[in-house]
Amino acid sequence: MSKKLVAYFSASGVTKKAAELLAAAAEADLFEIRPEVPYTKADLNWMDKKSRSTLEMNDPASRPAIAEKLSDMDAYDVIFLGFPIWWYTAPSIIKTFLESYNFAGKKIVLFATSGSSGLGETDRELQKLCPDAKIISGKMLNGSQTREGLEAWVRELNL
Repeated sequence: MSKKLVAYFSASGVTKKAAELLAAAAEADLFEIRPEVPYTKADLNWMDKKSRSTLEMNDPASRPAIAEKLSDMDAYDVIFLGFPIWWYTAPSIIKTFLESYNFAGKKIVLFATSGSSGLGETDRELQKLCPDAKIISGKMLNGSQTREGLEAWVRELNL
């Protein structure tokens, strides 16, 4: 049996709720990817072309610093990686996370939350950052998820 981790970034708390429920359903450890400098409401204003999140997402080289690294990533075989969809893809801090560890031989299952868009090409984009891992395009966890529904999804993944 593989050891599982649910790692997530949540700007407003929506992804955090989904991650907590998924961690319970998957019997996985939980790790929050927190930015070294927390996002303010103004930072997250996607309508402001000069907001922090907009500037980060418009700069392909942007890698926001993470507050704390997980010390025992080697212990996990399966990582459920969650985030809100920003500009039709994963936030830049997810790239920082993926470039901070060696994921060779690991399975990374994506899940996301969004008000309107899906995962799109996110799996292909993130696969480039950790080519020796297997990235699995998971699902959107919007709305009211149940533990039973998430348990069924984890079983279907057959990890």
